Amino acid sequence: ITIAIALVQGFFVAKTLTNPGDIPYMQGIDKFGTLVPNPDIWWFTLTIITIVAGTVLLMWIGDQITEKGIGNGTSIIITVNIIAALPGALIQAWNYFVKGNSAYLSIMMVVMIALLLFVIAATIALTQAQRRIAVQYAKRVVGRKQFGGQTQYLPLKVNYAGVMPIIFATAVLSLPPMMLHWFFPNAAWANKLYGELSGGGTGYYILGGVGIFLFSYFWVAMMFQPSQIAEDLKRNGGYIPGVRPGKPTADFLDFTMARLTFAGAIFLAIVFVLPVGVGKAVGLPPGSLVLQFFGGTSLLIMVGVVLDVMRQVETQPIFIVVGGTILIYNKTH
Repeated sequence: ITIAIALVQGFFVAKTLTNPGDIPYMQGIDKFGTLVPNPDIWWFTLTIITIVAGTVLLMWIGDQITEKGIGNGTSIIITVNIIAALPGALIQAWNYFVKGNSAYLSIMMVVMIALLLFVIAATIALTQAQRRIAVQYAKRVVGRKQFGGQTQYLPLKVNYAGVMPIIFATAVLSLPPMMLHWFFPNAAWANKLYGELSGGGTGYYILGGVGIFLFSYFWVAMMFQPSQIAEDLKRNGGYIPGVRPGKPTADFLDFTMARLTFAGAIFLAIVFVLPVGVGKAVGLPPGSLVLQFFGGTSLLIMVGVVLDVMRQVETQPIFIVVGGTILIYNKTH
């Protein structure tokens, strides 16, 4: 899927670079000269190959980080790219709120900081929230020892999909603006719609929220296997009190995860569209660097990735050498 999206994006990027003046936010650039003097088939082929090759390289780097490093490599690469925009966002916030000489803007800056802390706290709570389902294991006697009989818990996360729905939704939303520019380069309505869908308009956030909601269920349906979990529980002598083993257990887990996913998807969608309301309240233009750190995709990805890295760091064993003896310490035990 990633390579297919890269092929489509590579073609539209190559086409856009041949006529950059048709893009609403790049109008007037033609007076500085032509970017591509000879846009022949070799130009399109080279551009597409370059974008696809870069995508494959990033996928490989992400896999290497996942395999040999800590955390999800792809998410870490995206997070680093987001953090790189933080200095520019701070400068923009300083120039707008502090140098604006407005009491209202000063008050709104305090409100935005409080809102930022609240959203971060809520995102952390959602990411770590889980429903613990009691699992009872039948007693077994092996020789003179008795095993089982204790109660353990099966944790089901509210935000099981993590940041993947956001990544999928934003990737899909990047295609319509390119298609509008390709098929309707001179239409006024297409230029207006292009502005709405190019990353800062209201339509972008509305469609993004809907996409996050749908992709949350899509990801859970792909990754969460209630039938396999029910089979493993039955094979190991475990059962959920009040639920029969086998298919009833799988149906119960599927129904429970569907309700948890609904709550998590709603919250993710709300946080994603939050920059629209914040921007209108303080008068910041859509797509501002400041807004992406007060909700939306960037904040969700950063919080999710940082928590995931912290969780994996805590599970890594610590090797301590004492008098020539290697001691292994693990915080989870």
